Amino acid sequence: MRTPRTRPCLHTIGELAAYDRQVSTIADVARDVGLERFRTRNGSYERVLSRRDGRPVASVLAGYRGTETRATCADEAERAWLQSSVAPPFGSARTSLRIVDLFSGCGGLSIGLAEAARALNRSFEPVLAVDVDAVAAQTYAANFPSATTLTQDVEDVFPGRVGARLNPAERLLAKRHSDVDVLVGGPPCQGHSDFNNRTRHSDDKNELYRTMVRAAEVLTPQHILIENVPGAVNDRRAVVQRTADALVGLGYRVSVGVIDLSEIGVPQRRRRLVLMASLTHSVTVADVTDRHRRAGRSVAWAFQDLESVPESGRLVDEAARSAPATRQRIDYLFENGDFDLPDRQRPACHASGGHSYKAIYGRLAWDRPSQTITTGFYSMCMGRYVHPSRRRTITAHEAARLQYIPDWFSFDGVTRRTALARMIGNAVPSRLSYAVAVEWLR
Repeated sequence: MRTPRTRPCLHTIGELAAYDRQVSTIADVARDVGLERFRTRNGSYERVLSRRDGRPVASVLAGYRGTETRATCADEAERAWLQSSVAPPFGSARTSLRIVDLFSGCGGLSIGLAEAARALNRSFEPVLAVDVDAVAAQTYAANFPSATTLTQDVEDVFPGRVGARLNPAERLLAKRHSDVDVLVGGPPCQGHSDFNNRTRHSDDKNELYRTMVRAAEVLTPQHILIENVPGAVNDRRAVVQRTADALVGLGYRVSVGVIDLSEIGVPQRRRRLVLMASLTHSVTVADVTDRHRRAGRSVAWAFQDLESVPESGRLVDEAARSAPATRQRIDYLFENGDFDLPDRQRPACHASGGHSYKAIYGRLAWDRPSQTITTGFYSMCMGRYVHPSRRRTITAHEAARLQYIPDWFSFDGVTRRTALARMIGNAVPSRLSYAVAVEWLR
């Protein structure tokens, strides 16, 4: 067990937030200037990251067609990374970043952790991933072959009660996966969603937060990241508060807060509740936002380059086949230059107005971020998912770009659009875990 440095014992999320503000104020006095710089050099886009001790470390982001060495901006370099069909190389350092990803889905959080390892000249070693969705688990395994990938309920992998002695299966896990650097997980959020009026804030699935605590007891990782929708903090059983309390009791320094991902460079309006816990660093949620801030990025930044690309024949680039009524509504938007479909053009349940669903049946604009990407991005009736300049809804490829999933990440093993939509819509944009991990590890 690693020996943690002490941190005040804080008992409520309000106290944690107050402590975080105090730490952030102190940190601002000696705030990093130019945490990341970007340049073109030797046929590549490079990122130069400043470590805490001031030493710079350079890493390749993507290929560059020119030959000159010049300074460039984050928008250009990070867009090249997103558009690259070839994953950039890892550094030459022998130290690897060992991670465990629970409720992993296809691996959005792991993509960001891999990029943080690359930025710090470390290799990347996912050792365990668990998800109940077989297709998502297969996709994770295809992209991160070093991991033991299990298609199981996370509760079955970590079955012990929090605070109890490890059972034989957990002791074996602890032995097999020792020296874990980062544990990440996004427990299912449907129980907290504002769209779930039936069981919101009282769903039994909300208790899956506690499985992350049990995993921490078994694996003793250096750092832990748990993400969810902001509504999770209102759970009637106080699962977020109880999770924070339990991790503090294990010696972790905990920060809880909401990050608007559009503020750190994700080209969509998406807010996530973040719980960060570390045995070694008092990094706050406010630190992550402040140090990794980007100017607002638009839909055009994310995928306008795909507008004129011919059909690839791959499932990710296939458009949904819309019903005749849907095609008529899409035609109306383009023929009238509209981005919001009038109520009179909507189904009967919306025709008389009086609803709050302004974005659904809507069309994306090139010069704005998208709305939150969900599993329904193929359907006009599920949100503002009509393409800005094409008479169709967006493809999985375009949705993946909005989710900050780069082109080199492979979905080639997926054979059904419903599975693609589920994985991409449920993914966590990789920019979040990248920013959090860099703050811990640099």
